[in-house]
Amino acid sequence: MAHTTKDKDKLLMRVRRIRGQTEAIERAIDGEQECSGVLQLLAACRGALNSLMAEVMEGHIRFHVLTPGNAKNSPQAEAAEELIDVVRTYLK
Repeated sequence: MAHTTKDKDKLLMRVRRIRGQTEAIERAIDGEQECSGVLQLLAACRGALNSLMAEVMEGHIRFHVLTPGNAKNSPQAEAAEELIDVVRTYLK
């Protein structure tokens, strides 16, 4: 089973929140809000997308890159954890 299938409900909740954020951006622009408010909405939406990307990427690494059954302290598992940390830091 793919990790996106296993975590489907959680991922869809995130996507729905992001949809709400993009709709808020649309309303702000349509309502001619100050640019600072629009920028804050954009930054929040970007953060939410980055978090979603990091979560899906972490799942991809854990379920499709690592060999199943690898010991937690194997060099491959340690390298995967390092990569996950780098991805999360980059996407912050």
